[in-house]
Amino acid sequence: MKIHKDSTIAEVAAIVSDALAQAEIIAVLSGGGVVSIYSDNEYESHDLDFISPSERKKLAAVMYQLGFSEQDRYFIHPDTKYFIEFPSSPLMIGQEYIPYQDCAVISVGEGEIRLLTPTQCVMDRLAAFYHWNDRQSLDQALMVAKRHDIDFKKVKSWSKREGYSQKYTEFLDHL
Repeated sequence: MKIHKDSTIAEVAAIVSDALAQAEIIAVLSGGGVVSIYSDNEYESHDLDFISPSERKKLAAVMYQLGFSEQDRYFIHPDTKYFIEFPSSPLMIGQEYIPYQDCAVISVGEGEIRLLTPTQCVMDRLAAFYHWNDRQSLDQALMVAKRHDIDFKKVKSWSKREGYSQKYTEFLDHL
């Protein structure tokens, strides 16, 4: 698979994810890009955030091979509107560390994306709602929760550990 102007966000994510995996780099897609994929693009992000413990120099080498160039903290490609970012590691949702092996892997065409599970995605979006009162992130959590099986017991206990049981109830009320 090659990136072209009509590549979907999932296709670009799969191309990048596969290239990183081939270079023996562990990276997990998080953030709004996961919401786009799980919401069938009801929420459209152009930013693909891959969390990786690898050093930036190694990540950059793979991105350059794919035709990306570095601009500030992003990697951009001339044939797509989607851009790649590598936020700092480790993979955290709120105050909770998420082991890379606990994430999901989905197939897209001939490629695969390592990304947050739907439950982790909901928690990730709720973290922004809880800590920064980001209403858009609440909406994104709802989009994913309405389309996928979510482990609500896990989300509830995580919400309690984060100190936001009341906002978890608000999430459920909107659901």
